[in-house]
Amino acid sequence: MSTEIAHLRRRLIEFLINSTTQLELPPIVKYSALSLFFDRFRPSVVRFLQKKKAEHRLLKPLRESNLQLFVLISIWISCKMHCSRGLSVQSMKLLGDKLITEQLFTSREFLEAELIFLKVKHCTLVVCCLRSRSSFKLFTTEHEKQVLKFEIGTLNIAYTLLEDLFIQFKEVAKAGELLNFEACMDLMDLLYEKEETSLLDHSSTSLAASILVSSYLITVPKQQCEFPILPWGKHSFSCSFHQ
Repeated sequence: MSTEIAHLRRRLIEFLINSTTQLELPPIVKYSALSLFFDRFRPSVVRFLQKKKAEHRLLKPLRESNLQLFVLISIWISCKMHCSRGLSVQSMKLLGDKLITEQLFTSREFLEAELIFLKVKHCTLVVCCLRSRSSFKLFTTEHEKQVLKFEIGTLNIAYTLLEDLFIQFKEVAKAGELLNFEACMDLMDLLYEKEETSLLDHSSTSLAASILVSSYLITVPKQQCEFPILPWGKHSFSCSFHQ
């Protein structure tokens, strides 16, 4: 990865984290958005443009400001999935006006960008229907009915698996109480920033297990670090020591 691309990725990650912080959204929204944008949208957008030969003004030229718009879209979609009350397009536009300094986007462009985002994902993923959740507001507008066509599943992202593993660890060992979950999230942020998540992305479970074990070994005091974390991880996660 070139230095320029690495710097752009770092700025976009900081932009995403700053946006979710300002909106006071829960961690699941942040990590779902990271997965949606960096693991799904960004790797697929070039293939989408080549396959569809699209000339959409929000995609060409693909400036940093346009990418920031799609980062906000990933947050918007993630919030619809995981929050009891989704964000309105007006609130997303206000945030965009505040944080995207190089360009202003209209509410209509936010709606267009959401459909483009989902179509880009559709180019490479099996697309079904967005799972209905008790906390998810039902679609009513024509735009929302179009969005309903697409699946945005994030049940198997590393963060949700990490949460499950963290709970399991605390249940089987007293040493689990010494592990700080904030440290796990800091490590996951760092892996996204360095684009190291892709090395283990063939298995979200391996990624989650690696973060849990690494955080334990780094943060738990040596004199209290007596639990056989590696053998437990190998048995519980079906991971090899190499992974």
